[in-house]
Amino acid sequence: MWLNGVRAAAVAGRRGGAEEGERSMAVSLRESVQRVSDPRNLDASVEEVFRLMLGIECAGHTGPEVRDEESVTAVVGFGGLLSGACVLRSGAGTAMKMVAHMTGMEFSQVDDTVKDGLGEICNMLAGAWKGKVPELAANCGLSIPAVITGRDYNLHVQAPEFQVHHVYRFGEETFGVTIVCDGLQ
Repeated sequence: MWLNGVRAAAVAGRRGGAEEGERSMAVSLRESVQRVSDPRNLDASVEEVFRLMLGIECAGHTGPEVRDEESVTAVVGFGGLLSGACVLRSGAGTAMKMVAHMTGMEFSQVDDTVKDGLGEICNMLAGAWKGKVPELAANCGLSIPAVITGRDYNLHVQAPEFQVHHVYRFGEETFGVTIVCDGLQ
C-alpha cells in the first residue's frame, strides 16, 4: 500500500507531471526537517524496539559508551527522500547480550547469528525511526543491514545534513545509536 505514492509519482513522471509531484514531496520533507531530526524520535524508537521486541528496558545514558576491545556495528541505509543511515554500535559482549534477549540463545563469541541478530535489531530501529514521520514512512526505503566487527575503526560521513547520536544503557551494558542524514530531497 505504501508504494502507491511512489508508483503514482513514477506514472506521473512518464506523463511529464513528475516535476510537480517531486516539488511537493521535497517541500513537505524540507518543511518537516525539524520533526525528522527530532532526537525524541530516536529515543522513542529505541525504547519501542528494545521493550517490545527484545524485552529489555533501556534508558538514555549520559556517560560515555563502554565498549569491549572488539566493537560490533550494524548499519542500515536510508534511500528515497532521505539518504543516510541508522548505525547501532556496541561492544561484542553487549551485542551478544542483545541478541541473546532476541533469540533466547546464549553466545560466547560474535558468530554469524550475533551479526545477523544485531543487523536485524538495527533494521527494526531504522524502520521504527522512519515511521515517526509520515513523509519518511511512505517515501524512504531501507537497505539490507551490513555488520562490521573489529577493534579500532570509525565510521565517517562527510558533511551530514544532520546527525543524532544517543547512548543507551540496559543493566551494565551501553550502546550507541546514530541517525545520520547526508541528503534530503
